[in-house]
Amino acid sequence: MQMKKSVRAYLNSPMGPKTTHFWGPMANWGFVISGMMDTKKTPDAISGNMTAVLCIYSMLCMRFAWMVRPRNYMLLACHAANESVQLYQISRWLRYRNLQPKEKAAASD
Repeated sequence: MQMKKSVRAYLNSPMGPKTTHFWGPMANWGFVISGMMDTKKTPDAISGNMTAVLCIYSMLCMRFAWMVRPRNYMLLACHAANESVQLYQISRWLRYRNLQPKEKAAASD
């Protein structure tokens, strides 16, 4: 009986699956999955501009998730994961971009 009450309380809560506070973060996990799958691609396929925009987007959404009442921990976790994936991607892009001129100069010698 107690479990039935707690399940019903969760379903009807402000963060439950009947609200956008639940489905918004669930949909945003697509960014994280996509970013993780992109780590297998070569760095020349990374768009530095788009990756930077996704970093800023996730930072802003993390702040929103922390400031909104009730706090949306699912959204915070989702964007924290996306931020780390995108920071990894931008580090790969920067390393590739910085090595590019040196490789071209060495190849021409």
